[in-house]
Amino acid sequence: MSFTVSSFKEFPKVFWTANLTELFERAAYYAMASFLVLYLQQIGLGNYWPSTLNGLLWFLVYFLPILSGSLADHFGFRRALVLAFVLLTIGYAFAGAPVWTGLAELNPGIAKDAPLTAGPGVVFLAACALFFIGLGGSIIKPCISGTVQKASPVKLVTLGFGLFYMVINIGSLFGRGVSYYVRINSNLSYIFAVSGAMALLAMFAVLFTYEEPPVHADAPKKDIKKTLLNMFLVLRQTRFVVFLALMTGFAFLYHQVYNIIPLYLSKFVEDRPPVELYTMANPVVIVLFQLMITRFFGHMRPIRSIIIGTLIISGAMLINIIPLALSMDLRTAVFASLPLGGLIAIATVAMIAFGELFEASRLFEFIGRLAPKGQEGLYMGYANLPMALGSLIGGPVGAYIFNDVMVRQGRQELGWIMLACIGVVAAAGIWIYAIWLDRMEAREAV
Repeated sequence: MSFTVSSFKEFPKVFWTANLTELFERAAYYAMASFLVLYLQQIGLGNYWPSTLNGLLWFLVYFLPILSGSLADHFGFRRALVLAFVLLTIGYAFAGAPVWTGLAELNPGIAKDAPLTAGPGVVFLAACALFFIGLGGSIIKPCISGTVQKASPVKLVTLGFGLFYMVINIGSLFGRGVSYYVRINSNLSYIFAVSGAMALLAMFAVLFTYEEPPVHADAPKKDIKKTLLNMFLVLRQTRFVVFLALMTGFAFLYHQVYNIIPLYLSKFVEDRPPVELYTMANPVVIVLFQLMITRFFGHMRPIRSIIIGTLIISGAMLINIIPLALSMDLRTAVFASLPLGGLIAIATVAMIAFGELFEASRLFEFIGRLAPKGQEGLYMGYANLPMALGSLIGGPVGAYIFNDVMVRQGRQELGWIMLACIGVVAAAGIWIYAIWLDRMEAREAV
């Protein structure tokens, strides 16, 4: 389907308001996401808890929308969004509070056996911060995507979600850029001031410009009881559950962009690495190459595209072995002040983004195939479950690989190989699953 300039005029005001809100929300999240694990470590939470808590936050953000969508339906999108941004603002304030109130001091050194030195007050504030950020973020997801769905003209739904996806990445770039400027002129804790300010801007956008999208009278209302019942029904479908479990491998590796990579850069490459700039490679690649990948590889079977995406992200882990195998110094400047390790990190994140391009959109398409007729929407609601589980597992397992293998044993190559192997095993599992599924469907068709 082709689109013209006049197509954009067909979208109502609430569509653009929702996208503006999403831009600020994503800016808020990604202003701090690249540094959260380092910050938690620097305020005294030791070597293992930061990764575990970071994984728990991502789990909340991706799992709770299954339930929080009911809250949005009950109270209305506008009220739910205001509540969400209040929670986010409080959460970001709690995150920076340990340093701002003097309860903790930032300690940038990463020791091999850093003990848990944070006092009860710091632990309490950190736990509250992660809970509020996770809960607030989970409410926003179904509200904004639901608004885009409801507000987009039927013939322009594809364009609507394409614009929505682009706004997400623009917000990601914007948040990272502002965060970098503020951080280098203050200290690491002020990334949460940036996030809080962005959340407030989003809340004001909702208060002054957002209007509740039209709701069809016959549209089914969600409630928590029905949601839990549906979850039970969906998770009884063996084919679907096995597929989600296999997809967790991809999500596990993707999560390491915000777990192992920041830790690795800080320990082995730079004392104060600009992680937010290095991870900009992800949204930049997606914005520049999304249409091209769709055009040239959109005809590929979804399951094959998912396998390729998983193998690409596995290969991204192996890029880090090259300078280690050649005994190259990761701290050596290769371009202006950019160290070799920084260049490798950019290449790793960019390659992960290419893997995401092959996997992300095709995941929804394949889930649509697995869903029983008429239940596609219900099953789509669980598409983010692998990301939730992959993050939950990726936190503590990533902490072990980094701290025990890379740091304590000094075997950095082995750590990256272990990560790559997780992806290869996941890809092999998906391939075997695809063969099994084809045979099952062929048998049922007889």
